[in-house]
Amino acid sequence: EVQLVESGGGLVQAGGSLRLSCEASGFTFDDDAIGWFRQAPGKEREGVSCISSSGGSTYYADSVKGRFTISRDNAKSTVYLQMDSLKPEDTAVYYCASEGTPYCALLRDAMEHWGKGTLVTVSS
Repeated sequence: EVQLVESGGGLVQAGGSLRLSCEASGFTFDDDAIGWFRQAPGKEREGVSCISSSGGSTYYADSVKGRFTISRDNAKSTVYLQMDSLKPEDTAVYYCASEGTPYCALLRDAMEHWGKGTLVTVSS
């Protein structure tokens, strides 16, 4: 059974940091790019960041560029999202998802498998 399990969410003050983890199982993790999405209340789910299967290529949405850092540890089948300088507008449920290919596209409707999400709340 394919599973993607997010963890690390919580409540943090503006300017603070959190590190999200996405632990994968049930598929060949090394073969897949992994993306992070987020969905704020009343808004559509949007792509935040993605990392290729090798870790050699990364992508960031403009809204998080320079503040978030994505990385992966293929030995642990885990992808991380380090979030610094958090803003209240970063408040959302954060989901990780597998691309099904080694390369990032970060197209919401084309992602192969999804986790259930972890809530990040940034207070002002």
